[in-house]
This record gives sequence, structure tokens and C-alpha cells, in this order.
Amino acid sequence: MRFTTEEITAKRPWKGHTEGIPLELDYFEGSMVEAVELIAAKYPNNVAFDFMGSSTTYAQLVQEIHNCAKALKTIGIREGDKVTIALPNCPQAIYMFYAVNLVGGICNMIHPLSAEKEIEFYLNESNSITAITLDQFYNKFESIRNNTNVVNIIIASVKDELSKPIRAGYMLTEGRKIQKIPKDAPVIRWNEFMRLSNACFYNYRVSRKADDPAVILYSGGTTGTTKGIVLSNGNFNSLGVQVMAANPMFRVGDKMLAAMPLFHGFGLGVCIHTMLSQGGRCILIPRFTAKTYAKQIVKYRCNFIAGVPTLYEALLRLPSMEKADLSSLKGVFSGGDSLSIELKKKFDKFLYDHNASIQVREGYGTTETVTACCLTPPHMFKEGSIGVPFPDTFIKIVEPGTENELPYGEEGEILLAGPTVMQEYMNHPDETAQTLRKHSDGLTWVYTGDLGVMDDEGFIYFRGRAKRMIVSSGYNVYPAQIENILDAHEKVQMSCVIGVPDAYRMEKAKAFVTLKPGIEKSEEVKAELMEYCRKNIAKYAMPYDIEFKDEMPKTLVGKVAYRVLQEEEIARMKAAGEISES
Repeated sequence: MRFTTEEITAKRPWKGHTEGIPLELDYFEGSMVEAVELIAAKYPNNVAFDFMGSSTTYAQLVQEIHNCAKALKTIGIREGDKVTIALPNCPQAIYMFYAVNLVGGICNMIHPLSAEKEIEFYLNESNSITAITLDQFYNKFESIRNNTNVVNIIIASVKDELSKPIRAGYMLTEGRKIQKIPKDAPVIRWNEFMRLSNACFYNYRVSRKADDPAVILYSGGTTGTTKGIVLSNGNFNSLGVQVMAANPMFRVGDKMLAAMPLFHGFGLGVCIHTMLSQGGRCILIPRFTAKTYAKQIVKYRCNFIAGVPTLYEALLRLPSMEKADLSSLKGVFSGGDSLSIELKKKFDKFLYDHNASIQVREGYGTTETVTACCLTPPHMFKEGSIGVPFPDTFIKIVEPGTENELPYGEEGEILLAGPTVMQEYMNHPDETAQTLRKHSDGLTWVYTGDLGVMDDEGFIYFRGRAKRMIVSSGYNVYPAQIENILDAHEKVQMSCVIGVPDAYRMEKAKAFVTLKPGIEKSEEVKAELMEYCRKNIAKYAMPYDIEFKDEMPKTLVGKVAYRVLQEEEIARMKAAGEISES
């Protein structure tokens, strides 16, 4: 049974982590899928998303979600079950995300390019019983399947969602590279899976509320160890309302270029759910390159685009953008990494030269609050600032690790509170208690580990990360995770991973390794370690180089002095002309 518009709108406003605090906005109490159903009931014939030349209306979207939910019920998915989604931005990912929500399950979102051991970890950490991925990643899932509790693996293919002419072209190019899956492979193909909906007639909808867990995203938190961040229906629905309040120029039907990935809070929370729960139109880009991104902006005359600074750096250099008309743009958002003052100036000029009447707006957020919770206002910009908090989001600057609030202009730890604050770190109660703390003001605050300053007008300035982290092309890379993997190799005594400047990615990882006694340094050992890393580390986090060290520099307390290694390597790169002196 489907809820009517009246039944959905009757749900009371939700207060989440701000219970008892007067709020400016009303928040929807229901589930994520109900929020989308409400929009579909109002605008059934509006386009919900476009994918490689094909458009899907809101009415079609809801129908496919319900068919997918029936199929999930048929294979045994029940309330609270975890389903891992390892897909790029494609229609099957959207249907599955909301269908899992409809049957009361929890979506475990992971990067499809994750290494085998990482996939095994994500499946076991979440205790997923079903997983869906693309045909090209089948072998990775199959090789670790027996080490998990996964019962069903659903295999989707990009070609299944393409129109005939485009499918033919795809099969002659990208499709030829995909290794064929054996006919007797123990998997359910997407089309076969969707036909299972015919075996389910009723009782597939499970009522879920705002406070019910709905999504797991992964982050290193403040310690750098990978943890699942449990987010609720209310967290995602509140984000949609807040984003709209911070962007009053949005109109139903406006187009958002959805290139940021679904396993990332920015991509899933802003580019997909905010748009679909507020009546927007998503332009899905399954495989991101600056070239495809640029092409779709112009082709669809997008109104909103979001990206990391490296993307905007790349767009400046694309010959295809020389005569592009960007007058349709209403919002250009930068997040995931600090936007340098110089790059902002260059890109603002680029926008002006291409008929856009807006500037880049920088934001800030953490996965612990889904994604962005702070954004530069459309009407006011301060150099070096990441903006002001969203409505009903609270930010304060304190002495690191304490409740002691600092005066305006003083640097301290950034704390966040509001209706998008996570529920917990899955299976990590101690770290949850360290990161989420309730203060005397009645709010639950996230201790971000990031350093910043607030001025007397409430503008926030990001000053750096108290935690050790590398940001490469907008992806968070945690050195401790890579070190743990390297240290587990039989030939490695000790390792240290640092971030060094990179012209395109902003930062990239480099590993230093001390070998065990008796193991000689050689190109063969280096190649062996690099191959080992490729099997165990996601592509975006891979060290670009491994350098052997007879002995690591140490701090006074005996820890590896990673800053010394970093300074030495940057000095070497400058001397070699690999990076500029500035």
C-alpha cells in the first residue's frame, strides 16, 4: 500500500538532536522514500533524473522503487537488514537506495572501486546479507564472499539502463572491457531480480520514522580508523530542507549535475536526496571525468553544480569550455577540501567570462553530519571563509576537546550541532561517546577534530585539521589505515605515510618503509609492495611511491616523526623542480 499525500504531510515536524530547542524550519518526520513519494504525488510528470540520454519521471521512479522493494521482500530482506550498495551514479543505485528504505532496511554505501579486503571489511562490519554491484566488479565480490554473511549478490549492468542506440555504442567500447560473468555464477542479474517483484503482492512497505537508522557511510572519524557512520531518515530529510533554505533561488525542476559519488555524503545527501526530496532534477554521471562533467553542464544547461577544488582547477584548463555558455547556473558549490583564495578568484572570473552571474560558494561539513552544514551565503562573501552555518545548525569554537567556548577571532576546535548529526559510529561506542557529547545547552555536539575561527558576524574560517589526514581530489585518505596494511606485510618492519602537494589532486600519498632485518632493498621488493597495496587499498588512496628508509626519524616520545618526513620530501620536491617554491 502507498501513502497518500495527505497521510505523508500529516507527519509532524521532527526535532532530532535539537529536541526542545526552538527551530526556524519544519522537518519531515517520515522516511526518505516517503519524502520522495510526496514530491512524486505533486509532480508525477516532472523528470526526476537523466541518465546517458534517457529521462525518468517521478511517477516512473516511484514505480521502479516499489518493484525493487517487492523484489527485495521476495529474496528475504526484512526490517533492519543491511544491504550493501557498491554502484556508481546510475538508475539501479537510486531504485535500490529507496527500495531498501521502503522495506525498512539500512543502506550500506561503499565505493565500487574499493579493494577486495576493504569490501570484505565493509560487508562484515555492517553484517550485510545482500550486496549489489556492477558486472565489472563481480570478481572482487566473489573472491571474498565466503568470508562474509552475504546471502545474495545482485549484479547490475550499465547497459541495462541505456536506450538501444546508446547501448550498441557502449557494448562496442566500454562493454568490451568487462570480463564475462560465468552463466552459472551464484548471483542474481538485475533484470532477473526485478522480475522477482511479481512474486510479492503486499506487505512489503515497512513504516519507518525520522529517528530510525537508514544509511551507513564510512569515514575515518577523528582517529583515522575506518568506521561506519549511522545516519537516520531525519538526518537526510533535514539536510534537504536546510539546503533549500540556504538556496532560496531553487525552483522545482531545477537541474543538479550529480557527479559526486553516492558513497559520499556530498553526492548522496546533496546531489541526490536533496534534489529528489525537493522536486529537483538529477543529471546522473556514472563515471566522472572533468571532460564528461563539462559536457553535461552545457548539454543540460544545469542550474546547480557541486564539486571539489580539483574539479574546478581542471575545468579551467579544458579547451571544450572556452565558448561554453554558463548563464543557466544558479549555484556553484565547492567542498571536500579547502578552496584556495587564488583558485576561487580564477574560477569566479571564469564564471563571469562565461555569462554566469554568480560566484563559487565554499562550504564545509563532515560525514558525521551527512555532509555540508556550513555554506557561503549567496549575497555575501568573505575572503578565506567557509561561510555561515545552515539554518538550525549550530557551530561553536572551543578549546580542543573541552566545552570551553573561545572568543571571536581565537582559533580552536570546530563543534557542530543540529538535526543532521549522526546517531553513532557503528560498533564503536567509546569513540561515539568521545565524538558526540551533550552540553548544558541541551544540544548534542560533534567534536570534529578540525581547527577554525569564528568572526563577530558568525562567519567560519577553516584553519586546518587537528587529525592526521590527506585530502586527495576531495577523498579523505587516512595514513594510519595505509600504514596498518603495509605493516601487515611479511617483509615490512615499519611504515609511515605522508601527504605531499600535487598540482592536480592537491595532495597525494607517499609511503616510507623500513624492511625487516635480512630483507634487501630492491626494485623487486618495491614492486611486490605496490602490488600488495593495489589489492588492499582503494585506487584513490594508493601511495604513488614507496621509498625505503633504514631508520625512521622519531619524536621525543619515540613515535615516527611524520612531519619531519613530510618537510624533507617537500624540500626535495622543490629542489627537483617538481613543485614551486611558493
